[in-house]
Amino acid sequence: MRLTLAAVGKLKAGPERALVERYQTRAAQLAAGLGFSGPDLRECAEGRERAVAARKASEALSLARLVPERAVLICLDEHGESRSSADFARKLAHWRDAGTLGATFVIGGADGLDPAFLGRASLRLGFGAMTLPHQLVRVLVLEQIYRAMTHLAGHPYHRA
Repeated sequence: MRLTLAAVGKLKAGPERALVERYQTRAAQLAAGLGFSGPDLRECAEGRERAVAARKASEALSLARLVPERAVLICLDEHGESRSSADFARKLAHWRDAGTLGATFVIGGADGLDPAFLGRASLRLGFGAMTLPHQLVRVLVLEQIYRAMTHLAGHPYHRA
């Protein structure tokens, strides 16, 4: 099952990029032995429209082009459900075992995701009620993917 992270905005050089690359590399090293591939990072430009609804709709169109066909859609959303790391790992394993071809994690722009796009999600996932910088959300998603891989592999990194 191919794992993808699709995000609005380009991640610039700096400590956030270094962490993204670290967790992306670590996850990829474990993924193949567990029936996963990736995680791949795909980015699209921020919308330029002045009106928030129009900007969110524009970004949704760009994001939709980054989602592989027949992939489950996991939208990061401040109102999304909170899951334990072990439950998250079990969810990924369930999708993999069910023959799902891919899972795409989506991070919207500064104004969030378009409601219609959110409605397509198989899972709306949140990291709590606090607003977080989108660069850090990328790090958190990739760290949790890596943690899920270690959990599924029985690796000691994941301690609950």
